[in-house]
Amino acid sequence: MAGSSPLLRVEGLTVRFDAVTALDALDLEVGAGELFVLLGGSGSGKTTLLRAIAGFLRPDAGRILLDGADIGSLPPHRRPVNTMFQSYALFPHMSAAGNIAFGLRRKGASRREAAARVDEMLELVQLSGLGARRPHELSGGQQQRVALARSLAPRPRLLLLDEPLSALDRNLREQTRQELVRLQRALGTTFILVTHDQHEALSAASRIGVMQGGRLAQVGTPEAVYERPRSRFVAEFLGAANMLPATVQATTADGLVLRLDGTGACVAAVSRATLPVGRSVTLAVRPERLRLGAEEGTNRLDGTVVEATYGGESLVQAVRLADGSVIRAAIPLSRGLDAQRLASGSRITLSWDKEAAIVLEES
Repeated sequence: MAGSSPLLRVEGLTVRFDAVTALDALDLEVGAGELFVLLGGSGSGKTTLLRAIAGFLRPDAGRILLDGADIGSLPPHRRPVNTMFQSYALFPHMSAAGNIAFGLRRKGASRREAAARVDEMLELVQLSGLGARRPHELSGGQQQRVALARSLAPRPRLLLLDEPLSALDRNLREQTRQELVRLQRALGTTFILVTHDQHEALSAASRIGVMQGGRLAQVGTPEAVYERPRSRFVAEFLGAANMLPATVQATTADGLVLRLDGTGACVAAVSRATLPVGRSVTLAVRPERLRLGAEEGTNRLDGTVVEATYGGESLVQAVRLADGSVIRAAIPLSRGLDAQRLASGSRITLSWDKEAAIVLEES
């Protein structure tokens, strides 16, 4: 986004439903060509924001600008915005081609123009030859692609996608997600995708906005939001994280030395924050950043295995520390660990790099 004018700008958007504030003076900018993902739990406001941008509800305050023009007073059909719903909303009595052509015809395209665009879209979503089929004759993944083609056919400036993959099984969801990203990159259309699926957000987005209580808790690239969360909520919502209360013991050239409140161990953390000695903080460490065994120059904690859970690619170990708290480590099975060493009751040492330590100013 830096250095360019946003395609979409949301300023101070507020939406209330009786006593509930669904969106609370929210600001957002989305650049042209982005695949922006709104990630949040139920009731966070992500779908409300999508509906407000689409024009399906009128905000109580704030502005929505597209290409610099205020579209807040325009009805949905007059906004250069299309929405793809979770249910796909395909017309059962129409063929795939008819569904794709529907929006084009409503916007005044001739039969010839519509037919050419339909053929183009069918090829783009890899459904050439299936245009005559009706929705019930298509698989779930094929129906999803028809709905996507219908949404993209009129060449909207912005496409809004409300949980588009949630109805698909895991394998099909992964394949369709990859197809969605491919199409977005091929067309260059700006997408805003709503999801509660963290993996989907991390793997698809150019940027992520994490929603909490009607506000954006953090906006950034997937790597930035995952590796450098600004709050405990973001750290725990976007993946798993071990949370350890700590106190700033000293400052270093590249960060901090923390004393863990529970065990008394001192650990190093790379941090840009300037925090005073004695400040209470929370140290967050992702389970996959922990390693078995002590390595020179790394942070370390000793503990006892209380549970080991097989996760396919990794073994997730619950380890009780000296103060009784439990942390979890995801150890890749490719390392050839022997089962006896990981058995419940085993004494182990966990280590991690100072770069993997996340310092949260919330205590």
